[in-house]
Amino acid sequence: MNNTERIRRVAPGAVIDGYCVGDRLHEGGTGAIFRVTAPPERDPGFPLVMKAPFMGPGQSTLGIDSFETEQTILPRLVGPHVPRVVHSGEDSAEGRYCMVMEWIDGQGLAELTAAAPLAAESVARIGAALADALQSIHSQKVIHLDIKPENVIVRPDGVAVLLDFGFAHHALYPDLLAEEQQFAAGSAAYVSPEQLQDDRSDPRSDVFALGAVLYELATGTVPFGRPETLTGMRDRLWRMPAAPRAINPDVPPWLQEVILHCLEPKAEARYASAAHVALDLRHPEQVALSERAERVGTQGFFGQLAQWSRKRREKPRDRESARLRAPGPAIVLVAVDTEHPDDERHSPLQVATRQIISCDPHCRLMCVSVIRSARVGEGPEDTETSTGRHVEHKTRLRHWVAPFKLAPSRVSLHVVEAVNAADTLLELARANHVSLIVLGAPGPSTKTFGWWRSAASTVTANAPCSVHVVRVPERASSRALSTPAAGDAGSVSAD
Repeated sequence: MNNTERIRRVAPGAVIDGYCVGDRLHEGGTGAIFRVTAPPERDPGFPLVMKAPFMGPGQSTLGIDSFETEQTILPRLVGPHVPRVVHSGEDSAEGRYCMVMEWIDGQGLAELTAAAPLAAESVARIGAALADALQSIHSQKVIHLDIKPENVIVRPDGVAVLLDFGFAHHALYPDLLAEEQQFAAGSAAYVSPEQLQDDRSDPRSDVFALGAVLYELATGTVPFGRPETLTGMRDRLWRMPAAPRAINPDVPPWLQEVILHCLEPKAEARYASAAHVALDLRHPEQVALSERAERVGTQGFFGQLAQWSRKRREKPRDRESARLRAPGPAIVLVAVDTEHPDDERHSPLQVATRQIISCDPHCRLMCVSVIRSARVGEGPEDTETSTGRHVEHKTRLRHWVAPFKLAPSRVSLHVVEAVNAADTLLELARANHVSLIVLGAPGPSTKTFGWWRSAASTVTANAPCSVHVVRVPERASSRALSTPAAGDAGSVSAD
């Protein structure tokens, strides 16, 4: 059957639901994409394309099921990481399915991977943009489940846009592909182990695919090859790929750590969220290195045999426990005024922070100190230089967080010179997908110093997330920076 017959219901020159069909731009396995022109009364003011599934003799119903899945999910997503949908429906008179959406201007990720291996800085920049996009849809209760270079466009401003939601799953809507027992495990080179076990409920499946894309950008190859059989794909249920540095020696240890952390066979061993990946890619100096960063080749025969044996004995995953939900904040930003270590707010702030992070064993803690910009020129002492001040305040942050006894992979320390503390905290929260900001507020004591006096109200009024404001109880006295209080933190929350 030739292409004209396959898509005979949608062809250039046709008018469908008032939209004039233009040139065919792309043809995939289950459908095609065309340029279209909207009728004047419905012109949205930006270029449009129409997506239509293949129909007719010999066509698989997977194309229709995938189209209906995308038709259900994509119009409900918002933000810069997805195309805007302007029309979706079925022409009941002629039985034609179609969806009209925004044409995304930018560079396909497939073009970028064709030029791989890329420099570590480029891999991190592209990977963080893709992680942003994944975090955005995950926060809207959607898992993509078919992340690959062909399904990503990078806009000129660096924002990643996700395409083709035909295999996606929305937590609040029926999963047509699962209900009809269609095998929809994504693309062989990027599919996650749990998808191969018919589990479509875990957002960390997208984190695995993100790791495969990062691997390809860093090395020029895909981590598990391109197997053509289910048996070949199932190797990744227990096997780790060759270390990226064994293929490209220029891959730095921190990038290998991030990549292999994404590609862990067990979802529980991966990053807890795409936001965590974005945070590490944007702050490589904060990446906690493990034995993953030290690997230099492939795993030996006996190591692979042991992993295979453990996988065979493993009990089936509890799918319900992995469903999209929000057990606690994914990334918590706590603002610490290290310029005034004797301020009485420190101890209650530590108590509140300890309580918050204890509720979620997977959350990440960003400790941020905003210090005043140094005077023009530097003095002879270390503390009078920018680097010296940075190290001093980083050390104070380290002492502040030490009582929590967190694993290095769960905490990062940030010292920022700025004039306006509130604006800096808000910018960091937006850029790093922060779910909760914790900071101190002026207490009843007349002895109030530091930027806490004004930052709390400004951050609370403008934050893109929840804010937990910690107040000092009337009975509290000044305490040392590193000594957490055991009493009432006097905290209030604002959403």
